[in-house]
Amino acid sequence: MVNLHAMETPSLPLAFSSIHNLELESTLQDLSLYDVQVDIKEQGIILAKKLEVNSLIPGVILTEDGQFTGMISRRRFLEQLSRPYGRELFLQRSIRSLQRFAQAELLVLPGNTLIVEAAHKAVQRSPELLYEPIVVQVTENRYQLLDTQQLLVAQSHIHQLTTELLRQQAQSQLIQTEKLASLGKMVAGVAHEIRNPVSCILGNSGCLLNYYQDLMKLIKTYEENTEKPCALIDDLKAEIDFEFLQQDLGEAIKSILVSSERLSQLVNSLHSFSHMDGNHRREINIHDCIDGTLLILKNRLKQGIEVIKNYDDIPLFKCYSGQLSQVFMNLISNAIDALEDGKQNGQKYPRIEIDTQVKMLSEDQIYPARLAQLSQENRLLYSFPTYKKAIDQDILEIDVNSEWLSIRIRDNGNGIPLEIQSRIFDTFFTTKPAGKGTGLGLAISYQIIREKHGGQLNFISTPGMGTEFEILLPLL
Repeated sequence: MVNLHAMETPSLPLAFSSIHNLELESTLQDLSLYDVQVDIKEQGIILAKKLEVNSLIPGVILTEDGQFTGMISRRRFLEQLSRPYGRELFLQRSIRSLQRFAQAELLVLPGNTLIVEAAHKAVQRSPELLYEPIVVQVTENRYQLLDTQQLLVAQSHIHQLTTELLRQQAQSQLIQTEKLASLGKMVAGVAHEIRNPVSCILGNSGCLLNYYQDLMKLIKTYEENTEKPCALIDDLKAEIDFEFLQQDLGEAIKSILVSSERLSQLVNSLHSFSHMDGNHRREINIHDCIDGTLLILKNRLKQGIEVIKNYDDIPLFKCYSGQLSQVFMNLISNAIDALEDGKQNGQKYPRIEIDTQVKMLSEDQIYPARLAQLSQENRLLYSFPTYKKAIDQDILEIDVNSEWLSIRIRDNGNGIPLEIQSRIFDTFFTTKPAGKGTGLGLAISYQIIREKHGGQLNFISTPGMGTEFEILLPLL
């Protein structure tokens, strides 16, 4: 007689409501697993009765003296019983003999395996094993079963979640792009409107200083050529504190002139930064572009951050100036953020170094940059081996002796942790708190340098030492 009362009640399959509790990072342990085990020394009839308890059980875990030895699926068990004399051969004998015939290659996965990863491995199995249940190792000595169909249903739900997330991210990016475009137009318009009155103030301040100096010269000449002192004039000079007035008025006019010059530079920088490039490049002085960005960020740089500029003699560069200004803004802003975080941890002497030079590149540096410059048509041809060889040869022949413009922006902050360095150019990836970072800055910068200018954006970062970004632009 079969002892049924020691049999486990198998867990139910994943409920429909449970599917909607899954997340992108859900693992196999978040699914309902079947905990049905039998010792291989038992008779095959015991295994049959366990499968009869619930028609949805995908298989049974086999153990020997409490140790995992394998698994027999419902499908393979029924295949063996359906053979001639199968019931006589396997039901009254130990399960060990059945295991020799019905055992198949197992897919054993840890319980913390991501559902998406598990589904990928499951469907890579050979066709005859595709619907074999998966063995999940819950703990070191505990194994349970997962029905493949249940896994695929869960993976399909996660795929829907991923699709929805991507849709939301694309929508957020579109909104962000529209905001930035609107802001750029507004800044360009405001900068244009401000330029005229600022130019007026700047021009008149210079004239005013000249007028003041001429008037002071005239007053001094009067005093030197007047024989009798005038009591009325002396009283008025004392009343208005003439000595202080003639000194302070000159300083005030000079201050207005200096402030006007700075305001004019700031407006020009804003206008250049928000410049709508369209489809045309224009020649610019890269140093002016960097200096304009530093001027816009001057208020943030006042917090004890030293800027060291090592400018080499470089030629004018033909580019999309507004987009390049955006790259400088993103990289320098990130450097400032890193230094501000370092100051909170007691870092002293925060510093940003900016170096420019014209340099020759080795072939392994030129190659990826030139690939980025290929036209859409050539990119398509590049997928064919015959054309790939010819294009590779053209790239190397053209660029071996070419010159490249190098702009390096280096900070001595905390550096980028090694575990996230491979993701920093990913869209929407950010380590900043919500509301402070969008995860778009470096991704957009990478796109501007690689796709718009055919260059490279490289970086080296050592945790605790700092980070250096290098922009490489081809001098065509």
